[in-house]
Amino acid sequence: MGSATPRFAADAMLGRLAKWLRLLGFDTVYDPSLRGSRLLQRAAREGRILLTRDTRLLQRRDVPQHLFIEADDFRSQLRQVVTAFGIDPRAASFQRCARCNSALEEAAAAAVRDRVPPYVLATQAQFFHCPACDRVYWAATHVERIRAELERLSTSECAT
Repeated sequence: MGSATPRFAADAMLGRLAKWLRLLGFDTVYDPSLRGSRLLQRAAREGRILLTRDTRLLQRRDVPQHLFIEADDFRSQLRQVVTAFGIDPRAASFQRCARCNSALEEAAAAAVRDRVPPYVLATQAQFFHCPACDRVYWAATHVERIRAELERLSTSECAT
């Protein structure tokens, strides 16, 4: 695959996978309205690897680099992508907005003071902001759950 970090375009059937790839820090385009030729063109134009479960799409001549996702459940899908591209699922996590895919920027507590609950402001030292959709992120309990899921993914990869 080379040393370049892969960038992905996920088809309409792979929303949960796309969200998890973003959580892992991978630039992943996902737009359920982007289908067929438009999806293929965007993936090719932006040098993205197409992730798809659509066998009809793969029959076309203009299919860019791609990976057919075999499983229905996101854990198996994520495992397949991690394995196929030699990805360390913990290397760059929590650097992208899970909702819109933009790179997150660090934000001062004072800048997000009116946008987070008082308890969060009092207990968290680090905040991140999405410049595109304006979401604010911090390391809450969901981060630990995600890390545990990634650890399970890594452990099961080692076992196979």
